[in-house]
Amino acid sequence: MDEPESWRWVWLAAAVVFGIGEMATPGAFFLAPFAIGAVVAATLAFADIPIAGEWAAFVGVSVACLFALRPLARRLDREGGSDGIGSRRLIGRTGVVLSDIHTDELGVVRVDREEWRAEAVDRTPIAAGTPVRVTDVEGTRVIVTPKEPIA
Repeated sequence: MDEPESWRWVWLAAAVVFGIGEMATPGAFFLAPFAIGAVVAATLAFADIPIAGEWAAFVGVSVACLFALRPLARRLDREGGSDGIGSRRLIGRTGVVLSDIHTDELGVVRVDREEWRAEAVDRTPIAAGTPVRVTDVEGTRVIVTPKEPIA
C-alpha cells in the first residue's frame, strides 16, 4: 500500500463511499467534508505529491469543510423541521368531517383522499359535513378545529 499509484484509487474510492454515505443518510453534511477532503487528496495523488502530503491535505480540508458547513447544517436543522414528513404533512391542511366528532368519541374526517380518525382540539362536538383544519397529529388520529366558528 506504499505505492503512490495505489493511493490514487484509494482516495477516489473513499470520495465515492463518503459521497454515497452522505446522500444515503439523513443529517446535515457530516460525511460531505470527508468526501471533499478525499477528492482533494486524490487530486494531489494524481499530481504525484507524497503520501504524507495527501494525508495532510485530506485531514486539513476535511476539518476545514466540517467547520465551514456547521453553520449551514445548524440552520437547516433549525428551519427544516420534520412537519412535512409522514402524517405530519397533514398539519394545516383542510378536510371535511365524515362522521360526527363527539366530546368523548372520535369521528372521521377526510383530508385530501385519506380518511383519518379525528378529535376536536377543544373536545367540542363537530357535526358531519363541517369543514375543518388539521392542527396536529397524534399517533393515528388528527386533531382538528372547525374552519368557521361553530354558532
